[in-house]
Amino acid sequence: MIGVSGMTSTQVRTPPTQGRRTPALASVRDDIVGALLGLALIGGVLTDAWAHTNILKPDSGFFTPWHALLYSGFAATAAWTWWLAFRRRHELATWWRDGWPAGYRLGAAATALFAVGGAFDMLWHTIFGIEFSIKAGLSPSHLMIAAGGTLLVTSQLRSWWASGEGGWRMAAGVVSAALGTIFATVALIGFTAIASVAAADAFDPGQTAGRSEAAQGVQGYLVGAAFLLIPFLLVHRRRGTPGAATAIVGGVGLFQLIQHEFWMPSSAAIVGMVGGAAVADVVLWWLDERRGPTAAGRLPIAGALFAVAVTAGHMLGLHLATGVLWPPELWAGTIFVTGVLGALTGLLTAGARPDHVAGDAVSPGATVSPGTRSNE
Repeated sequence: MIGVSGMTSTQVRTPPTQGRRTPALASVRDDIVGALLGLALIGGVLTDAWAHTNILKPDSGFFTPWHALLYSGFAATAAWTWWLAFRRRHELATWWRDGWPAGYRLGAAATALFAVGGAFDMLWHTIFGIEFSIKAGLSPSHLMIAAGGTLLVTSQLRSWWASGEGGWRMAAGVVSAALGTIFATVALIGFTAIASVAAADAFDPGQTAGRSEAAQGVQGYLVGAAFLLIPFLLVHRRRGTPGAATAIVGGVGLFQLIQHEFWMPSSAAIVGMVGGAAVADVVLWWLDERRGPTAAGRLPIAGALFAVAVTAGHMLGLHLATGVLWPPELWAGTIFVTGVLGALTGLLTAGARPDHVAGDAVSPGATVSPGTRSNE
């Protein structure tokens, strides 16, 4: 049948702007810009954390230069994330739903969580004043900001997972993983041993207080190992990435060094921890070169090696700076238990393998099939 438009009914097509499309990949440039803006956001977080630690007082109020840097970094990162979809508004009628590049839609949603957390933070500071120490870590507004920030700055990590590419795309993904780890740990860092010197305190089994402090120190090493293990194994299970362990541990370590103005002996312990991560990177690269990325037990071995190297490096640095006073049963047992935790975490991670094999790449601008698209 011929209509007034001169087209047959079989020629009628649904306009391309009406259907829901599989997300295209962001360009490498998009990911690099996003990672750089994420660095700026983390820089704002760092200045605010430094101010909380060193110069702010309970009555300082919400409107400080440090909060201005933090929320300026957020505004720039959020604006870039939304621009990546908004620029497709002429192609997709529902650009706000379907226009996001692979890996970015979750980050865009997280901007709302961050913004709500920021407004809540202003209200919280107005009522209760500035928080310090463990109170700052458990402040509900800070936890909301940390959750939203973690999802936002890891957009490039998910984009890298969707593409499977190396080169600058991989570099942006590794930076993104490091930034996400910083954001995820900054609020709860006090519950870890990353900046702790607990092992330098003498252990007296006859005193209840001494046993309690030592137990908290061991728990701190376990919690810290878990915080660092999860992002590392999420990266390592997809492909061997030289430098991933060093970037993730080094990012968290550098943040703590600057926040606490390179306080010793904690600084020596953190440097040792980063050195341990570098050793783990080298050994895991060597193992992948010889055993291959699909070798049996690859992830449990990686998890155990990573946890042992990072924990032992932390204790070695602390020992060189001031001396580890825990008895051998305590410090050696702590290293062993973190290794078991790493192996078990690696075993769990191995149960959910990525759909695409390492090295597979999709060209920028191409659509990603459902089998290779990263979850958002």
